[in-house]
Amino acid sequence: MTAPLGFADAREAADLAAFLARLIHYDKAAVVRLQAAGGVLAVFGRPASFEVLAIRTAGLVDTAPLDVTVSAGQLLDGVDETAGKATLPAPVTGPPWTGLLPPRGGWREIPGLPDAAGLRGAVAAAVAEFRTRDEELPEGRRTRAERDRIGREIWSRTIGGTGLPLRAAHAAQSLGFLPPRGRIPVALLQAGSWLRLRTPFGSIAVRTGGAGGLSVVPV
Repeated sequence: MTAPLGFADAREAADLAAFLARLIHYDKAAVVRLQAAGGVLAVFGRPASFEVLAIRTAGLVDTAPLDVTVSAGQLLDGVDETAGKATLPAPVTGPPWTGLLPPRGGWREIPGLPDAAGLRGAVAAAVAEFRTRDEELPEGRRTRAERDRIGREIWSRTIGGTGLPLRAAHAAQSLGFLPPRGRIPVALLQAGSWLRLRTPFGSIAVRTGGAGGLSVVPV
């Protein structure tokens, strides 16, 4: 039996629980890959339909290394927010994305990203456009396939000249990384063909090109 994870700050247990609950909202069978090194836990998830990786980090009391894929729901059941601990469930065989994660280092900040208010505005405008176009569909074309096509077109648009797809900002907002109000620092980082939208509450990572620059992390 693996010892429970002990968080350096008990509030981080509540933050992890909120993150897991949001992942499960989009996919009840969601899994997460956990990696811990040097007293820092990184939790990777792939929210259904967004085609991005979501990353949440937390400080741990224990510095022992950890690398395991588990059920997000079972991990959520094991979070004790009062004690600031989480009991790890049994490992599972993860889907393909769990074997291909963003690189740990080599990130550099790149310019061109709007501030938090600008990102929220871009997401709101995209949601409004989707609703308008959906309402304008003739009855015979109001199908799931047509709605998916419209959604892919809208959310694949890049933000300014950054190359970051709009769906990354949408995912950040939906997962609580980009709160609906307030001025928070946001940054866009790049490593190889990966882009990463970073906020104080978590990061969203996407691959923007082919295989060049990818970091394959052994399972």
